[in-house]
Amino acid sequence: MPDTFARYPSLSGKTVFVTGGASGIGAEIVKAFAAQGAKVGFVDLDVAGAEALVDATEGTVAWEQADLRDIAALQEAFAKLKARLGPAQVLVNNAARDDRHNWREVTPEYWDERQATNLRHMFFAIQAVAPDMIDAGGGSIINMSSNSWWEAVGNMPAYVTAKGAVHGLTRTMARDLGGHRIRVNTVVPGWIMTDRQKELWATPEALEKHRQNQCLPDLIEPVYVARMVLFLASDDAAMCTANNFMVEAGSI
Repeated sequence: MPDTFARYPSLSGKTVFVTGGASGIGAEIVKAFAAQGAKVGFVDLDVAGAEALVDATEGTVAWEQADLRDIAALQEAFAKLKARLGPAQVLVNNAARDDRHNWREVTPEYWDERQATNLRHMFFAIQAVAPDMIDAGGGSIINMSSNSWWEAVGNMPAYVTAKGAVHGLTRTMARDLGGHRIRVNTVVPGWIMTDRQKELWATPEALEKHRQNQCLPDLIEPVYVARMVLFLASDDAAMCTANNFMVEAGSI
């Protein structure tokens, strides 16, 4: 962890569950919490990526495999992480997949699968961990959205719709859980330079066009999304709930 980054004493020893933690932004979040001394468990379907991350963190993080489209599998994975690490005090609903698709070709089956991939599991993850947070007297839930719907991004309507809906989920659950001192917030990344983005879509032409849309000239690395997540999980953010926290370099 760079010396210039903040340390949060309140995160040391805290139990954190992350969905989609094996790669991209999720992996950066897992590593960031581990560096703070948290007890981190993540859920992912990607065996190779998950095992590589466990090795990279020298076995300090726990992993359970599950396809998050299967809610029973998600619930079972969380139960296993709870048995290994203790009940979750922080939940990061990170898992998603931004596959491009032509609106003309979308079928009902594809639409439903995209909502299961990008939205539905978030609610059931909250449902799984909230009772323990209530018993503990508080907690922090962070839902990952995207600024794609703010920017009116095309060519992936099912994904953008799901990410827009995350904001509604955050605000309603912040109201339902706030009386128990459970905070629910949304982190809103812009175009983040994960390996997946670089391999599939980050052409020189696309990057130059995107730079022109940002107020800041620098491309955004995943570490900066993780830093926002750490803040919202920490006691420093004790009065932050039901809100959106942007990490998009001022994209318009």
